[in-house]
Amino acid sequence: MNHQSLLAAAVLAAAALSSPAPASAQDGAARYSPRGQLVHQIVKKWGPHVQEAYRADINEWARQMGPVFAQSPMDALQRAADARGFEAMNDALLGKAGAASAARAPVTPTAIGSPTTDLTFVPIPPCRILDTRLSGGAIAANSVRDFDVTSVADYSFQGGASGNCNGAGAAGSFYAAVINFTVVTPSTAGYITAYPLQTPRPVAATVNYSGGDISGNLAVVALEMGAAVNEMSVYSYADTHLVADLVGYYIAPTPTALQCQTVQTISTMNGSSTFTGTSPACPAGYTKTGGYCQAAAAAGRVVASYPNGLLHQCLFANEGPTAMLVTVYAECCRVPGR
Repeated sequence: MNHQSLLAAAVLAAAALSSPAPASAQDGAARYSPRGQLVHQIVKKWGPHVQEAYRADINEWARQMGPVFAQSPMDALQRAADARGFEAMNDALLGKAGAASAARAPVTPTAIGSPTTDLTFVPIPPCRILDTRLSGGAIAANSVRDFDVTSVADYSFQGGASGNCNGAGAAGSFYAAVINFTVVTPSTAGYITAYPLQTPRPVAATVNYSGGDISGNLAVVALEMGAAVNEMSVYSYADTHLVADLVGYYIAPTPTALQCQTVQTISTMNGSSTFTGTSPACPAGYTKTGGYCQAAAAAGRVVASYPNGLLHQCLFANEGPTAMLVTVYAECCRVPGR
């Protein structure tokens, strides 16, 4: 391929929007307008790359790029001419330079985690929290009844267990409950829907049932988190008794401090000498997070204190004639479970 033909084709494509060069201009790039000179540089630099990397006809590439060369702002052409990579040159011509810079900008998170969505599930043995056969009577057709789920010392007032259901009632307010609902002998076919107290009722069924049926379903129910005594509402399409067994709940995670302990090795360092001491390893399940050194007498000097794999080491110097005790400590920590 004749590179002069290539350059001519590309520059001519941009000529429509280019100013003519001065009559005194010399041969080569200088004979083109300022726009033409930048196009000249771009095509001369990247034309051979297009031919080699993409097996493309350079004249065809120059012809297709002509409108881009003609319409690109001069600063974009300058960035393309100065680009060190083919992709950067393309981005400059296509107006992507700003987007690329934004894509490379550091992303700053607005928050780490969420107390309302990053919840901890606490399973419990199944425990009855309500039974309308024992308290309150059947839920009337096309009506809503409210129930107490959290902060309950004894669920028997609504037909449930005597006690706090394996600690659930003593856990304070929690965001959601995992409940096994059982509908007992409804008057006709229909459904129940359980949802947070005094919120719009969802267009969804928690349990579907037939007349005279005994039907059950396990559901996760979001709860009201305000000051109300009750936290859950249940709508029923037909007259029915309802039984509910709590099997777990979702509660906000509790920040817990690291559990740490210190291990140490005590050694004797002779007078007028140096000594390298090493800590013991951390107990199983703990990780070394730091360490330090201590000499028992004023003449003892800590020359260096540094980690060495799973251990901590110290280099001591005894500047006196009398032996002394030296101690190497390692701090060992672990993240406790909830």
